[in-house]
Amino acid sequence: MSESHHPRWRTGDIVAMGLAAALVVGAGGTGLFAAAQAIENSTAAADTTATQSDTSSSTTQLYGGRGSGGPAGGYGGAPSSSSTTTATLDTTAATAEQSVGVVVIDTVLGYESAEAAGTGLILTADGRILTNNHVVEGATSITVTVVSTGVEYTAEVVGTDATEDIAVLDLVDAGGLAVADLDTSGDVTVGDAVTGVGNAGGTGTLTAAAGTVLSLEQSITAQDSDGSNAEDLTGLIEVDADIESGESGGPLYDADGEVIGIDTAASSGSTDITGYAIPIEDALEIVDAIDAAVAAGADTDTITVGYPAFLGIGLGSATTALVAGVIADTPAAAIGLAAGDTITAVDGTAVATATALSDTLAGYDPGDTVTIDWVDAAGTAHTASATLIIGPVG
Repeated sequence: MSESHHPRWRTGDIVAMGLAAALVVGAGGTGLFAAAQAIENSTAAADTTATQSDTSSSTTQLYGGRGSGGPAGGYGGAPSSSSTTTATLDTTAATAEQSVGVVVIDTVLGYESAEAAGTGLILTADGRILTNNHVVEGATSITVTVVSTGVEYTAEVVGTDATEDIAVLDLVDAGGLAVADLDTSGDVTVGDAVTGVGNAGGTGTLTAAAGTVLSLEQSITAQDSDGSNAEDLTGLIEVDADIESGESGGPLYDADGEVIGIDTAASSGSTDITGYAIPIEDALEIVDAIDAAVAAGADTDTITVGYPAFLGIGLGSATTALVAGVIADTPAAAIGLAAGDTITAVDGTAVATATALSDTLAGYDPGDTVTIDWVDAAGTAHTASATLIIGPVG
């Protein structure tokens, strides 16, 4: 069957029904977080709703990042049985060799009362971790377990690039770790034997799926299980290995046991699963760009350094700065912002639209104090100072 008939999803996506993804449990939040995140991280929001690629005739889903099919607008929701044909998966337990340099990633999505799981690769002995952005997107805390030792660490976000679906983490107080064996030569050809490894189903136990390379330089539009958060991914390795949910960020090995890519997306809606991986050399280029942004101490058009600053609002329209809702226990709530208010300025800079508001807020760091001007539903003007907090991963 041609790929245009296969929906695709992120292999680390949040699920509530046991199918693939970064596996989220207990999804059910305020329903405001997605709107607030979209407004306060405008670059990611704009880029992930980009024009459909040449595979846009299919419905694309990403295993492993934000899902939005859960209760109350929360994270979660596997592809429904009405649109997905159950596949018999050809997988085995990963070997000890395949587990070296691989980590299991567990995240808490604090604003959605949910948890998620995915996979990652160890790049340095002191705990630099490579994974997909959608594995950690929305996270308010991240725990990483080194599979080969079972040792658990707290992880901090170094930087993310939502447009390329790459995130870099650092493990706190880590040292002496065995790193992943990478093959950055780019010498991958159609027909090569490959094996995708990852935290399938979020169980914490690695599985392995053998297959072959079907094609290179593939472009897909991937999205969450409910059709939201579409993003265009290019330059991917396409394989016929049975990549499962929870495997996002995990290694795609070649026949020599070296990592040639990171598992990122897979098809659904057929008994034949098609997997997609970001070539490791492309992923490392983004890592270098993130490191450069960190060194410069500033975000770029596509890269967010560390955690974003967070006000805690959701807006109902991109063309206005009308507040649709306020998340409890955030700076917005503390200063009395409420649904129906219209924000007019930040530190004296006029913000007539949601885009202007998000662009302005993006220039601040957690801990910065800003002056917010707004008009309430009755037309009364207000001014208050808000100290921005650390936001969820964008």
